[in-house]
Amino acid sequence: MQVDAFLLASAAVAALFAATHLFGARMTFLSTTPRSVWLSIAGGVSVAYVFVHLLPELAEHQERVSEHIEGRTGLLAAIENHIYLGALAGLALFYGLDRLARCSAREEKEAGRAERPPRGIFWTHLLSFAAYNLLVGYLLLHREETGLLALGLYGVAMALHFLVNDQGLREHHGRAYDREGRWLLGMAAVAGWVIGLFVEIPAGYISGLFALLAGGIVLNVLKEELPEDRDSRFWAFAGGAAGYAALLLAVT
Repeated sequence: MQVDAFLLASAAVAALFAATHLFGARMTFLSTTPRSVWLSIAGGVSVAYVFVHLLPELAEHQERVSEHIEGRTGLLAAIENHIYLGALAGLALFYGLDRLARCSAREEKEAGRAERPPRGIFWTHLLSFAAYNLLVGYLLLHREETGLLALGLYGVAMALHFLVNDQGLREHHGRAYDREGRWLLGMAAVAGWVIGLFVEIPAGYISGLFALLAGGIVLNVLKEELPEDRDSRFWAFAGGAAGYAALLLAVT
């Protein structure tokens, strides 16, 4: 009975992820300058979840990987903090993607063509985020912590994180994102959940993917909050982070 309840709840969270992308365009109150208070709160919640919940899980994954490679030789065995390097790689990867989109949009504008990145960059950006969403959906069923409470905390944090990503991608790609991108990302989150029903990726690979996700979340939130032209709401961000961190510490 518990398994059935968990599966049903995880399906509902996957549907919430999809809905966040599909209906985000209707939340016009989020697309404002100065930055919407709600987006800053959502960003704070996402970062709190990473530092209070995901990073401790990374430590557990690090122990698992260390046990897996114990006694081996070579470059991989010589690197002590494999998982944390994965998180760094995730941060660097999404930083590179963001810079690629911004620089290509600036080049298009300077050439007098458009103010959006070309189609090739659009699809590179979108497919990378689709893989990201696929992993988030998959981890609904394959995380270190199980149970309805842990699922709910993860679901809320990731749904708000998707809301932040959604607004950022819409700013980059405009109508192309609303026409094609949001559908791809919404379906990717659900597809990840479906894959999780039938496929169990080996623990070592999950650890590496989990690390990439953690690094990606940190970068994708901070790149939306930090630029000066965002005119972000520090107290909203800090309040969201503090409030969700307190909740996580109280219930876990």
